[in-house]
Amino acid sequence: MQLPTFSDILAAHELIKPYIHRTPVLTSKSINALMGCELFFKCENFQKVGAFKFRGASNAVFSLNEEEAASGVGTHSSGNHAAALALAAKIRGIKANIVMPSNAPEIKKIAVAGYGGIITYCEPTLQAREETLKRLANEIGLTIVHPYNNLKVICGQGTAALELLEEVKLLEIVMCPVGGGGLLSGTAVSTKSTLPSCKVMAAEPRNADDAFRSFRDGFIHPSINPKTIADGLLTSLGELNFAVIRQHVDEILTASEASIVAAMRLIWERMKIIIEPSSAVPLAVIMENRDKFAGLKIGIILSGGNVDLTKLPF
Repeated sequence: MQLPTFSDILAAHELIKPYIHRTPVLTSKSINALMGCELFFKCENFQKVGAFKFRGASNAVFSLNEEEAASGVGTHSSGNHAAALALAAKIRGIKANIVMPSNAPEIKKIAVAGYGGIITYCEPTLQAREETLKRLANEIGLTIVHPYNNLKVICGQGTAALELLEEVKLLEIVMCPVGGGGLLSGTAVSTKSTLPSCKVMAAEPRNADDAFRSFRDGFIHPSINPKTIADGLLTSLGELNFAVIRQHVDEILTASEASIVAAMRLIWERMKIIIEPSSAVPLAVIMENRDKFAGLKIGIILSGGNVDLTKLPF
């Protein structure tokens, strides 16, 4: 198993720079006062396709040689990675076949189709997603780009923390949400390589706490039928991601559904930006553990902003 290195992330950043947005880092004095700490939000909700996923998808697509690219790419995803891969493929001029569960959010289905992705629907189980993708790969010969358990994807995702640490000096903690672990593993390598004294923490819904339990117990607990508003954090950790997380991550903390909604609303009210529930989980963790974070300088990666405005939870 080849683990991502910091030089891999630097190379990814150079490769994808022409295609990605260098997203802003925003602050809020009122949120800082409420939380009792200094927060710096890396706004990947302003990234292309509205999520950090475009970084990893771009690195995977533009790393392919001509022969690999000719057959196109494919993945299974309930949303942001699907849209990201479809757009990256469109920019390169190749096809993207996307396997999506039938219950994926409507806004994400529309986005994938809008970016030119060829959608195949399946039952909403991990097994159905993987089997359908495997069948398509055998039929078409496409290159599978896993949403998170993929070296090139991890290195692309790690560029968000790289930019954050270039812009904000001497952070004491960098936080991001964790689902499959692509963003977390990339963030951990970037952070520990750039600023070894900085802690890397992950935030997870308490109703989908498989990463928390996996980190605690030292082996991967599968995510079985999680019930959370944070629909981007439903997947189990990838093996490659878990290997990096065990090596570089300091702590994984969880938050309640009520806190996730409250954090999402607070960012809207005080910063006037819409984020998806998954993005709100790190702030929700801080809300529930104010003493733990009191007085600290913390960077938070807001992972995305793709939310159905007809179904806002507040």
